[in-house]
Amino acid sequence: MAFFTSIRNALGRSSASPSAFLSQSSLSSFYSTLTAPKLFVSGLSRVTTDEKLQEAFAPFGNLVEAKVITDRQTGRSKGFGFVTYETIEEAEKAREGMNAKFIDGWVIFVDPAKPREPRAPPQQVPQPSETGFRTNKTVGWCG
Repeated sequence: MAFFTSIRNALGRSSASPSAFLSQSSLSSFYSTLTAPKLFVSGLSRVTTDEKLQEAFAPFGNLVEAKVITDRQTGRSKGFGFVTYETIEEAEKAREGMNAKFIDGWVIFVDPAKPREPRAPPQQVPQPSETGFRTNKTVGWCG
């Protein structure tokens, strides 16, 4: 916010009004932090479904996908999801319009989605040898 204040002050010193150069909405779109049209939505209720999420975010543009992340074993919502739009501008409008709003009685927070980081491959369970003993792969003395 201090950055915007310094811009406003610098524009205020010029002969024209600051609104003649940039409005508040154009400032926010000019300094958008979104690099992709995918949004991370946190704070979702356990009863929020993909359909409810899509219904809440549909007024802001053309949705590509609205997905609530669920637990593999129980099938219950993990409390977060992702919403993907066709353009970054639509995603920015949705972020501004839906951040700190209520869905199913819970306050949600909308942030830019970060790219998925590659996970390490799963470690293999050591198989017992023919004698029934496991081989210790530790090198050196452990004590």
